[in-house]
Formats: sequence, structure tokens, C-alpha cells
Amino acid sequence: MRRIDYMTVAGIVAGIGLMAGSLIMGGNPKLFWNVPSLMVTVGGSFAAVLINFSFQDVKNVFGTVKQAFTTDLMDPEELIELFGELARKARREGLLALEDDADRLDDPFFKKGIQMMVDAIEPETIRQILETDMAYMARRHEIGQSIFKTWGNLAPSFGLIGTLIGLVQMLAKLDKPEALGPSMALALITTFYGAIMAYMIFIPLAGKLGLRSEQEMMLHQMMLEGIIAIQSGVNPRILEERLRSFLPAKPKGRQAEGEDVVMGEAADRQF
Repeated sequence: MRRIDYMTVAGIVAGIGLMAGSLIMGGNPKLFWNVPSLMVTVGGSFAAVLINFSFQDVKNVFGTVKQAFTTDLMDPEELIELFGELARKARREGLLALEDDADRLDDPFFKKGIQMMVDAIEPETIRQILETDMAYMARRHEIGQSIFKTWGNLAPSFGLIGTLIGLVQMLAKLDKPEALGPSMALALITTFYGAIMAYMIFIPLAGKLGLRSEQEMMLHQMMLEGIIAIQSGVNPRILEERLRSFLPAKPKGRQAEGEDVVMGEAADRQF
């Protein structure tokens, strides 16, 4: 099930809100609205992105940007529990009994792996196919991140270009001293737009997409190892512990607290 990433939404809303509040408190916010400056900064940097990448890559990235705002990745602990159940079922009823479970899975990668295992494909072949899928998935993710990083690097440069254009136009009005101040303000707005685009939107989005890619790659690596382990007949408890090693270790205090709770519950059951 797809869930909203509230951290991304809150970050952007808070950033825009604080910026808008600062402009309103500082005077007339209309001074910061200039269409020609937007054309140079937004339009110019986007045109440079089109030159740097293929049209298909740019088209695809608008589809993947939603991953920065939502996530449908499984919880790793739920995945470990699911693999434990599948391993126990495979031991009781055989690998063919997992065919119905494969049909209920939403993740295409997971479903494909389970289906190949049910079809009795050799473990080494399953590993090669799934690792190839992971490699191409990582490549697609890298292109998406690269587009936003490049756009984030280009936007301040186009802001500077817009400022230079404004300065040239300002120098052409040296015979009108009263127009120099407003012209200088307009010239600096493009630099402002470029900095906002780069440091509030594009570079953070590239970072969130990179984080999401790492999470998905870890889940797929866990699925790959789990599928191979079930096919090899590994003990379900050993399988769960092996998959749990992918997760970061819990703080010792929290772990000890959890063990105390478990021991307390066990003692309660004894009495």
C-alpha cells in the first residue's frame, strides 16, 4: 500500500512557508515576483537538462519523482516475518504450496522470485536473473537522481546568467539614475530563484530519491537471499536471523529493555 512521506511534504511546506513569511515581514513580497527572471532560471535550466539527458530519461523522471513524496516499500520486519511463514509452509507442504502466496504478492520482484522458485528453476539461475533486475533498477534510479542533481547544479548558474542580463540592462539606463535601484533589484532576483530551486527543491529531491533507492535495493537483496534460502531448505529461524542481519543493530539499552520485557512476560506465564 502506498503511503505518504510526511517528512518530504513537511520539509517543502515548512521551507516555502518560512520563506514566504520572511518576504511578507520584510516588506512588499511582490518585489520578488518577476516573470522574465523565472523564464531565464526555470526555463533556461530545464532546457540545459534536456540537452544533457535524453527526452525519455527526463520524461521518466517525472514519473519517479512521486517516490520522494510517497512510498510503497514493505517494512523490513514484516518482510522477515513473511519469509519465516513461507519457510515453515514450504517445509510442511513443499515449495509448490507457495504458488498461491506468489499470486498475492504486490511486489513484482518478490513475486517473480517466488514463482521461479515454485517452478523449480536452479538457485544459481534465480540469483543471476534477480541480480540482473536489481542492477537495471539501480541504473534507472541513478539516472533519476542524476537529473535532479544536474538541475540543482545548473539552476544557480542560470540565476547568475539572469543577473548578468539584468546588470547589462541596468547599465543601459545610466542616464536615468532613478531607474538604477529597481533594475538592480530585478537583476538579483534570478540569483534568488536559482538558489531556491537548487537548495530547497532539486538537490533535496535527489537526496530523497537516493535514500529511497538504497531502501528498495536492501529489500530486494533480502528477498533474493530469502528465496534462495527457502529453496535450499534452511531452517526458518536461521533464515529470519540471516535476514535480520541486513537491518541496523538496535541500541543496546533498547535491546536490553526488549529482552527484559520478553523475560518478564515469560516469567508471568510461568506463574
